[in-house]
Amino acid sequence: MTAVYRPRPSVVRRDSGLYGYERALARRGFTPIAGVDEAGRGACAGPLVVAAVVLGRDIDGLTDSKLLTEAVRESMYERIVAVARAVSIVVIPPGEIDSRGLHKCNIAGMRRAVAGLEIDPGYVLIDGFPVPGLAVPSLAVWKGDQVAACVAAASIVAKVTRDRMMHALHDVHPEYGFNEHKGYVTPGHRRALGVHGPTRHHRFSFVTVARVTRGARIRDASPWSRQDGDMRENEVRAGVV
Repeated sequence: MTAVYRPRPSVVRRDSGLYGYERALARRGFTPIAGVDEAGRGACAGPLVVAAVVLGRDIDGLTDSKLLTEAVRESMYERIVAVARAVSIVVIPPGEIDSRGLHKCNIAGMRRAVAGLEIDPGYVLIDGFPVPGLAVPSLAVWKGDQVAACVAAASIVAKVTRDRMMHALHDVHPEYGFNEHKGYVTPGHRRALGVHGPTRHHRFSFVTVARVTRGARIRDASPWSRQDGDMRENEVRAGVV
């Protein structure tokens, strides 16, 4: 009878540094390690962007994307893409979120981001909640973008990719201020919805948009796609947005 290898459990202190999880897993033979995170989950407009990153080496200054300024995030994004062993990005448009549901899209996007990596990870660290159906072992890490380097890298890649898309959308619809709030609910965004109505880039299943949808004319200009009515999940390569 073949014995099953069961590595001894490791205890990773949350104050062990940003690379504590990766080093503990590497000592047990679980390499390479991918981090997964998303951007845009709580927004009422714009896509949900999921990123998976396998880092190539340590990066000074790496932390949760929300703790960085936009300029620092952009700089860190370029550093991550330059040194990472693999980066995968999945973009899920608002129409898909409305038809399938946010959580289902998030889980599916994370699976696809991991599957899209150019190298097969030996372990996956995920920000926040578990993702069933992955082909390799995984762990959901609470506030993973603040305690695991690969997850922090994924959060930056997802955030910068999405912010660039929202800046492009602002060029088409400047009246909504997408360059400022990035599609999240703010007083200014609410006022713009009340005056101009929703665009096809708004999420109609979200209550903020649903309240102004009845009788509103949908504005359909798009900087991303020639056929916005055919909204399906699209995978994009890192740096191409």
